[in-house]
Amino acid sequence: MIEKFKQYSGNITCQILCMAIIFTLCLSDYSYAKKKGGLSILRDAEIEYTIRRMAEPIFEVAELDKKSVDTYLINDNTLNAFVAGGQNIFIHSGLLIQAKDANQVIGVIAHETGHITGGHLSRFSDGIKSATMMTLLGVILGAAAMAAGSGDAGMALILGGQQIGTRTFLKYSRTQESAADQAALTFLERSGQSGVGLIGFLDYLGDQELMTARYRDPYAGTHPVSGRRISKLRERVDSSPFLNTKTDPSIENDFKRLQAKLYGYLKPPYATLNRYPVKNQSLYAKYARAFAYHKQHEMDNAIKELDELLTIHPSDPFFWETKGQILFENGLVIDSIAPYRNAVKNLPEETLIRVSLAQSLIAAEDNSYLDEAITHLEFALSRDSANSFAWHQAAIAYHRKDNQPMTYYTTAERFLLVGNLRGAMINARHAVDTLPQNIPQWVRAQDILVVTEANLSDKARKKQKEQQKKRKDRKEN
Repeated sequence: MIEKFKQYSGNITCQILCMAIIFTLCLSDYSYAKKKGGLSILRDAEIEYTIRRMAEPIFEVAELDKKSVDTYLINDNTLNAFVAGGQNIFIHSGLLIQAKDANQVIGVIAHETGHITGGHLSRFSDGIKSATMMTLLGVILGAAAMAAGSGDAGMALILGGQQIGTRTFLKYSRTQESAADQAALTFLERSGQSGVGLIGFLDYLGDQELMTARYRDPYAGTHPVSGRRISKLRERVDSSPFLNTKTDPSIENDFKRLQAKLYGYLKPPYATLNRYPVKNQSLYAKYARAFAYHKQHEMDNAIKELDELLTIHPSDPFFWETKGQILFENGLVIDSIAPYRNAVKNLPEETLIRVSLAQSLIAAEDNSYLDEAITHLEFALSRDSANSFAWHQAAIAYHRKDNQPMTYYTTAERFLLVGNLRGAMINARHAVDTLPQNIPQWVRAQDILVVTEANLSDKARKKQKEQQKKRKDRKEN
């Protein structure tokens, strides 16, 4: 969070901090990991695509570089959203599932963007600026160092402890809330969108404030609401020329798909089948049921729902991706390759889908697939170098090809991301010793080696010097 998350190659020290703060828990086929504590980031190509479709018009009219603002989905069923660490907007899955329509979510994004443009995170009291901020970062970084690992669901690390103190850390004043509201309405008007959704959301929060703290949504506690605040907003919304403007139907459709997917993935199967019964033959219901059936180990029913969707939408990359995911997770690795290839064919720029395809190609245990897997991984990592799971898959592929220098290098990158500084240092040293000099990977390995050595604990540094001395003595003898 200290700098933009995905473009950090020029500052390795910053990278270590960033990687320790933001972690991935993927909803694609290397997913289904359980939360290990704190808050978990969900990653899914379709959901990220939809959130960005809703958010980027707001960022543009707010005169923010949309490439510099990151949006993250947190796996939490409460209704919440917040800004942290600069231009990073975090949205809870509960908010997306409970929202009545896309316009409400767009309103919340506009409000959080108002906090960014208003510089509200930099205006906390001195106590929060010093003690609370440093404590928060310490908790997050400490948790990162403890939780490294891969497993059958990919990389999942702790995003802070005890809900990262959001109820205290992110509590804005009523003055800041009012300023963010007005900024939000300005952004909505500039982008030709209605503020009705924001009003509806705030009305809900006003009702929440009447509840006891135990049952109140966190957003109501961190974003105080008052009747006067809502009345002031309603006056402006009612006078807006965009009062009755409807959200782009394609965005609304994508949002309903997002809701169905999240519901099917996160909720118990019985809840999904109750909300989306078989008699409901809509696209959204079929999509949600596919995930519910999958969770119930009814693969045939899940694939049947997806095949019916693909008959109508044969070029939909996300339906193909989901089919590949279900086949892969049911052990049909070879069968999952074709759906993933279709997904990549129809959405070649999506890095997460390429990583999923690469995983299937590698898991097929047919070395003839390795070059194709590496091609997809190189593409993905060139655009999302913070994906530790992709580095892990690359290390496996290079090891299978008996390319030890690149195995060392990709392993060093992976260990750096998951907070294993010693592992990163050891593999970076081997990479520097074995890679051809002056190629980009060799230069990068040198950077990793320098920074990880500098960031070792005193105890680890002492141990390292002792080992170096022993190696030197053995060579001399």
